[in-house]
Amino acid sequence: MLIAKKTPSKETSLYMYTNQQASQVQQSITHYTKKCNVHTFMDVLNSPEYIDKIEALFPAQRVRLFSPKLTVSMFMAQALNEDSSCQKIVDEVAIKQALNGRPTCSTNTGAYCKARQRMPLVLPSTLTRYTGQLLSANSPHQWHWKNRPIRLVDGMTSSLPDTAANQAAYPQPGSQKPGLGFPLCRMVSIICLGSGALLDMASGPCKGKGSDEQTLLRSMLDTLQTDDVLLGDTLYATYFLLCALKDKGVDGVLKDKNVDGVFEQHGSRRLTTDFSQGELLGARAHMITIHKSKKKPDWMAQDEYDRAPATLRVRELKTGGKILVTTLLCAHKTPKIALQKLYKERWHIEVDFRNIKTTMGMEILSCRTPSMVEKEMWIYLLAYNLIRLLMAQSALLAGVMPRQISFKHTVQLWIAWQGRHYEYDYFIHPYIGELFILIAQQQVGRRPGRMEPRAVKRRPKPFPLLTKPRTQAREEIRKNGHPKKLK
Repeated sequence: MLIAKKTPSKETSLYMYTNQQASQVQQSITHYTKKCNVHTFMDVLNSPEYIDKIEALFPAQRVRLFSPKLTVSMFMAQALNEDSSCQKIVDEVAIKQALNGRPTCSTNTGAYCKARQRMPLVLPSTLTRYTGQLLSANSPHQWHWKNRPIRLVDGMTSSLPDTAANQAAYPQPGSQKPGLGFPLCRMVSIICLGSGALLDMASGPCKGKGSDEQTLLRSMLDTLQTDDVLLGDTLYATYFLLCALKDKGVDGVLKDKNVDGVFEQHGSRRLTTDFSQGELLGARAHMITIHKSKKKPDWMAQDEYDRAPATLRVRELKTGGKILVTTLLCAHKTPKIALQKLYKERWHIEVDFRNIKTTMGMEILSCRTPSMVEKEMWIYLLAYNLIRLLMAQSALLAGVMPRQISFKHTVQLWIAWQGRHYEYDYFIHPYIGELFILIAQQQVGRRPGRMEPRAVKRRPKPFPLLTKPRTQAREEIRKNGHPKKLK
């Protein structure tokens, strides 16, 4: 009797393929481990200099149930969990204490909320900037472009709870009626392309003087270092910003050591660009001299306007359906095709914002006062840098780029990992190398130039929009009942 050979099912084949992938990743990590420092970034975080930096930021307080270190860790855990309520995080601490045989804390959230209020703003903001700078500074040259670090800049908004204090600090858009809108906060961030680390952030209201993205970026220009290249969209291709980048460079012997920018041409300027003018550098590429505006902008101080140079040399080129303007003037060192490929990498910051707003949930904040809103924003960004640090370490050991590691998968693994405790010693756990292997197993493709429609497929529930303040709507329901469904 013949017995048919049993063929593996689709599920079995997939499982075997996954195991094979995991084995290859582990072999790759072992290979790279022999050639480099296993814990390059972890060693930085556990260095005496970094620990001293952290200790100096924590305020001197009496012994409390929720210490500053524990408060920061719990606050970050809130940012990384889908249920970011204070009640959930306090419940988890109480259960953990019970399982460890220690006296449990109360499940009331009052003590933890007061601990968050006592936490100084300088603590999460400094830790975020310092962690991002360390991660970027210790990145290998393979993560750079032509041996130069690439910085991405862009802005995003977050919605805040509708309280009187938040409305005063971050007014709702003028298109929304009073009592029907939500305060809106604008944030402009500088992100490292190679590592994905957030280097700095500036925030402010979405309307009013000094609330635009350029103003917020100018407050962070000290974050940029010599030899950086800044990528931005059409909002940043302005005369005075290009002059500010030039001022960040080094004159004299180190003429090539500048802070340069590559931006998409501004809309009004794009319509009038004439490539027949200036010094021709090829097809639809030239170098021109632009002149300072005779009228001082309202936002600029008179002495700053006077210090700005009267003229500025820039390079313009049309490629990929876009007109780019850059301070990289040498067409031999940075040809058109190289700049085209470089500018396509700008879309990574859009993905980073999606990870921060959607994956981590920063699109809608929960704190009800402006002071706590600022702390909450920096806690989210500190948690983001923590995830980027884990991704960078895993990418270094696996021999891939950090952008090839799945952000959401890393968040999921880290939630499971840090659920064991809320102290800072999770970085030096003896099995943390296994965590890096698990993170490196899920890789994503690099898709520069990706475009997606700004639309959703799933329809919301068929409830009408609220057209009057909620308190007024409640009173009408009490008086007249719920309105009948419209046919």
